Amino acid sequence: MLRLLSRPAVRLVERYLPDPYIFVLLLTLVASAAAIGVERQTPLAVIRYWGDGFWGLLEFSMQMLLVLITGFMLANTPPVQRLLDRLAAQAGTAPRAIVLVTLISMAASWINWGFGLVVGALFAKELARQVRVDYRLLVASAYSGFIVWHGGLAGSIPLTIATDGHFTAERIGVIGTGSTIFSVFNLVLVMVLFIVVPLVNRMMLPPEEESIHVDPKVLKTTQRERQHISRPAERLENSRALAWLVGIPGLLFLVDHFVLRGGGLNLNIVNFLFLFLAIVLHRTPRRLLNSLQEAIQGGAGIVIQFPFYAGIMAIMVESGLAETFAQSFASLANADTLPFWSFISAGIINLFVPSGGGQWAVQAPVMLPAAETLGADIPRVAMAVAWGDAWTNLLQPFWALPVLAIAGLKAKDIMGFCLIQLIVTGIIISAALTFL
Repeated sequence: MLRLLSRPAVRLVERYLPDPYIFVLLLTLVASAAAIGVERQTPLAVIRYWGDGFWGLLEFSMQMLLVLITGFMLANTPPVQRLLDRLAAQAGTAPRAIVLVTLISMAASWINWGFGLVVGALFAKELARQVRVDYRLLVASAYSGFIVWHGGLAGSIPLTIATDGHFTAERIGVIGTGSTIFSVFNLVLVMVLFIVVPLVNRMMLPPEEESIHVDPKVLKTTQRERQHISRPAERLENSRALAWLVGIPGLLFLVDHFVLRGGGLNLNIVNFLFLFLAIVLHRTPRRLLNSLQEAIQGGAGIVIQFPFYAGIMAIMVESGLAETFAQSFASLANADTLPFWSFISAGIINLFVPSGGGQWAVQAPVMLPAAETLGADIPRVAMAVAWGDAWTNLLQPFWALPVLAIAGLKAKDIMGFCLIQLIVTGIIISAALTFL
């Protein structure tokens, strides 16, 4: 049945979903029109919100670009290539490949969302080199594992409210992760998704005659042959000692961060880990630079689109439009249904404000007073916003850009399959938030 349902979904998305750049332009116009029509903002005010916020994601844009580049360079090292080869060899068949890439992606995303995006995409490419499987579904399966990130160790909303002095601390205090990430309802929900998401992906596998495959030679990354070294500069470029003198201290810093100081994973640490492992494992600066030249080609979408999303977020927040959306859903709720409506409103707002921290900044001033008035469970409401933010990422190409760049696909190639997952996971998460 899911295979039959996925066919029209894939055709619909392939036909009507535009390139992510066109998508972000359309979202810009929709957000601007809504701010003018709903919030009675003047066109000049909206343009100012948009322009002032346009560069608000520069740091994050660079972080995401580095996720793509450093992850690619690490995967292109000989030791990691051998490891991916061995893991991919365990699949053997197309159904196993689909299930395996989903589970690997989900596990990595639960640990850290940036780690999950890169690992899933790179593993999907390696599987496609060894197993004859529909490449679109394989990459979609890798991306679908991202659904669990906000219920995992790097979930920005539960970590925010667990931090001393967070911006809502005076209202709700500090809520430990035992009430959010490690609560019974959240752990049960994550476990259910670990079972259901791979099975749904497996059941969407097209028959062989309808599958779209990719030539393994196209996916293979190759290092350039080592040239004859004649100049002193070339000796430095091919010096293992130079690479290791810089790379090994970087790895020692990570040991200090994790072991001696008890630090955790964040996006900067993930990028630092990927980069310095790549420096050491490539063994020479020249090999690293060759890999960098290949990696950078996929980063154009991130560079051009993320500033537009920053502008959209500014329009939604500064005009009051996001708050109006949240209030309209909160007004429908009672104590039992507020988590559900928080989840739905967060999912809608996420299409325009694709940021976990941004989501909570917008919705907390609305949902927390509503939770207090209705007597709803505040940790559950916070997690509902977190899951809503993660849920519609299955439809929002913002987070898929690094995956698509690594895989060499377009959003329309995978979003039809993700649409089915959006429906299935939406039902499961809604039920868990309401009844568990």
